[in-house]
Formats: sequence, C-alpha cells, structure tokens
Amino acid sequence: MIKVEDIVRGFKTPESRWARFGPYYAMFPVDFAFEVIERYSRPEDFIIDPFAGRCSSIYAGGVLGRHSLGIEINPVGWLYGTVKLQPANKEEVVDRLFEIYSKRNYYRRAIERMPLFYRMCYCDEVLKFLLTARKHLDWKNNSVDATLMSILLVYLHGKLGEGMSNQMKMTKVMGINYSVNWWREKKLTNPPEINPIDFVMKKMDWRYEKGMPSVFDSQVVFGDSTVELDRIVQKAQETDIRFSLLFTSPPYCSVTDYYADQWLRLWLLGGPEIPKSNQEKHKGRFVCKEDYYNLLDTVFGKCAALMDKQSTIYVRTDRREFTFNSTLEILQRHFPKHKTEISDRPFKKKTQTEIHGNKSNETGEIDIIMTR
Repeated sequence: MIKVEDIVRGFKTPESRWARFGPYYAMFPVDFAFEVIERYSRPEDFIIDPFAGRCSSIYAGGVLGRHSLGIEINPVGWLYGTVKLQPANKEEVVDRLFEIYSKRNYYRRAIERMPLFYRMCYCDEVLKFLLTARKHLDWKNNSVDATLMSILLVYLHGKLGEGMSNQMKMTKVMGINYSVNWWREKKLTNPPEINPIDFVMKKMDWRYEKGMPSVFDSQVVFGDSTVELDRIVQKAQETDIRFSLLFTSPPYCSVTDYYADQWLRLWLLGGPEIPKSNQEKHKGRFVCKEDYYNLLDTVFGKCAALMDKQSTIYVRTDRREFTFNSTLEILQRHFPKHKTEISDRPFKKKTQTEIHGNKSNETGEIDIIMTR
C-alpha cells in the first residue's frame, strides 16, 4: 500500500523519486495534485487534464489507482510526463547512453560551427554528446530513447554542478545575448569540464535507486487539446466511459510563453539553434484575449461531453480579472447544473503570475471547484 505522505515528502519510494521529475513552470505542486485527486475521486475513476504540463495531476491519479488521461502541447512537458508514468528499464537506458556517447566524435567539427552561446554554455565533450543525442534519439516513438532524452532535458542546464551547462537557471533558460553577456560579466566564459557519461550515470543511479514507480492505467497525449479531444470524446462515447474529475490549470493569459522559456530544451529535441517567437496557435503568450477565451471555451466545451453527471470540475487559474472571470464564465456555461465554490489558497512563495511579470495587486492562484 503506497502512502501518499511518503510520496509528497522525501524520496523514500520509487513513486517519490519520479513524482517531481522534470523542472517546469506553472506546474501543480505534487502534494496539491495528490490532495485534490484523493478528495474528489475514487480508485478506478476516470480523470482528465487537458492542459497537463509535466503531468503531476496524471501521475498522482495513476499512483492512486485512477484511470488518468492528460493532453500536453509542449513536447518538453509531454516527455517529462510520459516518461515518469512509465520509465524504460534502466539497463536498456544505460546501454543506449553508451551507444550515443560512442558516436560523439562524429560531431567534432559540427560544434565549431555553432553560435558562441553553445561554446560558452557547454564544454566540447558535452556539446558533442548533446549533438549526438539530438540527432539519434527517437524520443517520440521509442520509450528507451524517450527516457534517456528526458533525463538529458532535466539536467541540460542548471547551477554549476547540478546541470551540464555553465551557470544557468534550471527551470527557465535565458536568452542567448543575455547569457553570453552575463557569463562575461561574471568571468564565467569557460564552461565546466564534465564527462557526460559520469554525470548522467550519477543522476540516473539516483533516480532508479528505489526502483520503478507503480502507476495505474495512465497516459498523456502529445498534441493540441482543441484537436485531440475530438478523438477522445468519440472513443469515450463508443465505450460508454464517463470521467468523474476534470482537474487542470490552463495557461494564464499574457503571462508566460513555455516555448520561449524552454527554448534550449526544445533545441535538444530538434528545434532551432537560435530561439524564435512561436507563431503557432495555442503555443504563445496569449496576448490576444479573444484567442485565449476561445481556447478555454473550446477545450472546456469538449470536456463537458466526457464528464459524468455527478462529476467534479477543479480548475486552478490566476486571480487577475480577465483570466479569472473568463474561466469562471466559460465553466459555468458548460457545466450549468454544477454548484460553484471559489477557493482562495494563496502561496507564501512567489506565484507563477508574479514570476512571469504580473505586477498587479491581484497576485496568485485561485481555484474554481464545481460539483453536483
């Protein structure tokens, strides 16, 4: 019997070792995800999160014995989520690590052509290794490759000694020019000399030390919820499945852009060397209020077709007027027979809206809970 306390506090169990896997902004705190799922659902219930992020909600649901389904549009979040739900066998991942490392010297000349940022960020051994992984890991289709790639993403950048990079933040990568100038100013122009095999093996040994997590029937779909939900609704109707809990936190309007914040990890997944603003729908900062409103309206409208009559809708959003009022209005329109409760649970630490530039007096997250 898994004790939730052993998962949300410390790293005694395999479930706790993987629960916090993957640094990512705007994530549910692990203890919060377990708390909500324990309170508002029962074992073998079906739960859904259409804005899954790094999938803390789906992981908590799976560990607690719920059929859990997430959708995530950002490949970084999707990779973290899908791997921690079912990481590959360690021995196979280790074999793949050595295979990738053995090919690194094919990229000796390639690193010389890379922008200055990369040469200041990584020593030659690490950069050759990363280029090899970028080229050869089939992370979308192969679970072993996905597991190795996700581990590389976690430690791609961070404080000196904690990541493979020069001094950087772990959760959010800074811009190219800013980083280069900062390293010069701080006299950190030479990246740390790291043996990638030794470094990754140490991190992997710790992650797998307690074993593999036990997760019940859970998965996360890689894609846009406005598209993927059509297929999910059709399948649910064919199999007469109804979801008892919709538990999610949508992106906040005009607050953050996960593609800009994660551009270096996206580069390792095959993205451009030089970060560009993302023009794809539903992947930007949502500066257009109409687009933001339509996204929530479409997603929650499609989710309504999945939910049981006695379901619970639990949505965490930010308290700024437009975001909160829009979310509440849309939810009440699609779930008109549900009773609404507003739960104000401010954090003592800085919230996502503060971190990402909201300077209004109305800071922090707020929960909309709808029940029947």
